[in-house]
Amino acid sequence: MAKRVLILLLPAAMTLAGCGDTWGERAATGGAIGLGAGVVAGALIGGLPIWGGALIGTAAGAAIGAVTTPDSGVTPR
Repeated sequence: MAKRVLILLLPAAMTLAGCGDTWGERAATGGAIGLGAGVVAGALIGGLPIWGGALIGTAAGAAIGAVTTPDSGVTPR
């Protein structure tokens, strides 16, 4: 039971901690968030080793983080 709770809470904690102002910071935090999501997906879905989900999640998260731009804090009208 504790393992399942940890698996579910880890991505939430990483999502809340993920931020970055520069291209590299966004890529790194995106990769970390993707790592957590990939581990959870690999553990829950099955058919794919946990490390396989971790690799896919890390690559996807880093790519998404790298192509995003930081929020300028300006709301468009």
